[in-house]
Amino acid sequence: MDRLLEIYNKINKYGEVNGMKVHVIEPGHIVYEMEIKDQHMATPIAAHGGAVAGFMDGVLGVAALSASAQEENLVSTIEFKINFLNPVYKSDILIGTGRVEQKGKRIIIASGEIVCKNRNNILIAKAIGTFNAYPFEKADFVNMFNEHE
Repeated sequence: MDRLLEIYNKINKYGEVNGMKVHVIEPGHIVYEMEIKDQHMATPIAAHGGAVAGFMDGVLGVAALSASAQEENLVSTIEFKINFLNPVYKSDILIGTGRVEQKGKRIIIASGEIVCKNRNNILIAKAIGTFNAYPFEKADFVNMFNEHE
C-alpha cells in the first residue's frame, strides 16, 4: 500500500498544483489539507465551488485509494454528491476528512467532510461518493511501481 500511495503522491499533479497535503490515518481513513489561494477564487471574496468540489473529490478518492491500495488497486470516481454548507474565502485552510463506508471487490463507497481550520472548524461541505477499484496494471503505473521495488 505505501509504495502505491507514494507513487500516487509523486504523480498527482492536481494535488501538487493546488497545494494539497494528504495524511493517511489508516487504510480507508485520510485527512487532506488545502489553502485557498488566488487561483481558487471565483469572485474577489469567495472561492469557486469547483475548487471545493475538486478538493472533495480528492478527499473521497484518496480515502478509497488508501483502502484499495492494499490489493494494489487504483480507483476512479464513478460519481459523488456534495452539499455546500458555507462559503470559502481566500486564505482559508480547508481540512477534508475522508472515510470508506463500504468496500466491495470493485465498488467502494466513501464519505467526506470539509471544515475550515482558521474559522473554528466551521463545516464547509459534506459528500458521499462511489469509486471503481481496478488493478494498477491497467494504468501507466506499472513502470513506476517497478522502479520503486
